[in-house]
Amino acid sequence: MGALSGTLIASLVLSFLFLLLAEADHQTVMDLNHAAAPSPLPPTIDCGVACNGRCKLSSRPRLCKRACGSCCNKCNCVPPGTAGNLDACPCYANLTTHNQTRKCP
Repeated sequence: MGALSGTLIASLVLSFLFLLLAEADHQTVMDLNHAAAPSPLPPTIDCGVACNGRCKLSSRPRLCKRACGSCCNKCNCVPPGTAGNLDACPCYANLTTHNQTRKCP
């Protein structure tokens, strides 16, 4: 009877350890899944700063910043420099007014 109870206790201890390891592994997998989840939205840029740079040489800076800000809010990008470079931000380059002229400075 002593050998049987020793075997029973040993198997219970091993079963308990197995359950603990399985739970720890499951928790690690869950933590990794939450850590690796991609951000649902891309990071946004500071349109005010980007448009200040874009419009700093404009002859009508307030109008430029207003149009640039509207485009930046829609596209979440502003081309580098004070003019041109529209290939860096296709969305910005393709926005037009009601008259089909380019909207973004």
